[in-house]
Amino acid sequence: MLKLIKKFMGSSWLWAIAAPLFMLLEVMMDLMQPALMAEIIDVGVAQGDVDFIFATGGRMLIYALIGVIGGLGRSAAAAIAAVGFASRLRHKVFSHIQTFSFEELDKFQTSSLITRLTNDVAQLQQTVMLGLRLLARSPLTCIGSIIMAYRLSPVLSLILVAALPVLLAGAYVLIKRALPLFMMMQTKIDRINEVMRENLLGAKVVKAFVSQEHEKKRFDTANRDLMEQSVKAMENMAPLFPLVNLVMNLSVVAALWFGGSLAIAGSLETGKIMAFINYLIQIMSSMMMAIMVSMGLARAQAAVQRLNEVLDTESGIKDGSFKAEEDLAGDGPEGYDIVFRDVWFRHGQAGQWILKNIDIEIKEGQTVGIIGATGSGKSTLVSLIPRLYDAARGQVFIGGRDVRQYPLAVLRNKIGMVLQESILFAGSLEENLRYGKEEATGEELEAAAKDAQALDFILAKEGDFAARVEQRGRNFSGGQKQRLSIVRTLLRQPRILILDDAASAVDTVTEAKIRQAILRRLGSCTLIIIAQRIAAIKDADLILVLNDGVIEARGSHEELLMASETYRHVAAAQLGEEVLPHVG
Repeated sequence: MLKLIKKFMGSSWLWAIAAPLFMLLEVMMDLMQPALMAEIIDVGVAQGDVDFIFATGGRMLIYALIGVIGGLGRSAAAAIAAVGFASRLRHKVFSHIQTFSFEELDKFQTSSLITRLTNDVAQLQQTVMLGLRLLARSPLTCIGSIIMAYRLSPVLSLILVAALPVLLAGAYVLIKRALPLFMMMQTKIDRINEVMRENLLGAKVVKAFVSQEHEKKRFDTANRDLMEQSVKAMENMAPLFPLVNLVMNLSVVAALWFGGSLAIAGSLETGKIMAFINYLIQIMSSMMMAIMVSMGLARAQAAVQRLNEVLDTESGIKDGSFKAEEDLAGDGPEGYDIVFRDVWFRHGQAGQWILKNIDIEIKEGQTVGIIGATGSGKSTLVSLIPRLYDAARGQVFIGGRDVRQYPLAVLRNKIGMVLQESILFAGSLEENLRYGKEEATGEELEAAAKDAQALDFILAKEGDFAARVEQRGRNFSGGQKQRLSIVRTLLRQPRILILDDAASAVDTVTEAKIRQAILRRLGSCTLIIIAQRIAAIKDADLILVLNDGVIEARGSHEELLMASETYRHVAAAQLGEEVLPHVG
């Protein structure tokens, strides 16, 4: 935890140092109070010296006011330091997540990452604030009170020798037992977030299938698991406060018993007994504060481990060392040719092979169609081109150079990819489209929207390009979201364009218009289309039939009608039996 705090405290170190200094001032003022009270009792009250009582009381009031200033300064400095630390940590974790490939994002569940960015960071922020406010104060108060108590009566101080080891041993045992339970609590919070996220994103499906009761049971199960885990953790920590109270009360009784005996014998003044009891209470109170912080530390340690899991996870996809220009190897003899050479892919080291022995050559400017059953590996195949995944075996080349040799930014800036799921972000329509090209002019936006057959419905919106986009674009239909995704990709003027079933929610006439506009707009751009409809790819220069991660057949539409039974079967189902008589 200290390593994490040192790394991300940054400029907040000044406030982190100021907090203990203010605290030291506050503690010194607090330690003076019992000693002054003892003087009032033993001198002022015993001798009837009213002036001494008022003078000493005035000093106590001044010290109390100085202590208040120290306390306010300590709280303010601790809060500023903790907020600054949490802000830097949250930024670092979020930025680090952005470097993850799909492989790492698959490893961490979305709900877990959200919990780590919010709940775990907030837990650490609270711990740092409590630590600066209380953790340093507790040992200072405890040590100072022990010294002051010893100065008052070395004999009575023997009570502390018996009490403190019992308290410390009990706290150590209970906190050590509770730590793994707090770690499990964070996992249960992950599960609740996961259930809630799935339910909220799939609200329409839940209502359509009248599954509200089923979802309630899922949430109740996750909620009950968290409750039970929390109760178990708190049960382990529960004996701490009764233990502190028991030790404190027994110590006070012992101080009164032995102190009273010394007072009767005339070897100890009454005021010193009262002052000793005050110091005893301060010692026990500081121990209680330390235990409270320790409980927070136990939970924070679990948060630290979970955040370190994210920060210590390095993306398997690294920038290449080749100093590519803006056009990659586009000026070379092989231009933007794409080559897959004996490519295999699977998730992890022990997963099943998703792609097997893939060999493809795609010439610059070609239109390539990919068709295959669900789960055949089509999306995974095209994801290897911009290195959303890396091949487990074999190589993928662009312009005659392995894609792993290019800097990621240069590689991806020349590749446009419209994914299966069209994601829009909350904000304005224009902000979403400018993801493709931030500096795009109004004319460029309109031209791209027109090519993607989206301009009509954009202009029909109130505010047209300034129209509001709700979370996940829920105020747009599926087909509209797909066309908007195509707009922002076209704005990039990519040299390689990948449409991953990007027009599945669009009618065939509109899809054909989009395809024709793309070819007109991008000219020599290499176009790769994944589709379920043969009509979308039948005019492609090359069509690949993918089956269970293997290229089963390849060729033009006419060639595949002749050579591939799988392709013929799909063509007959979609285009009608009349296409089959052309087969010899």
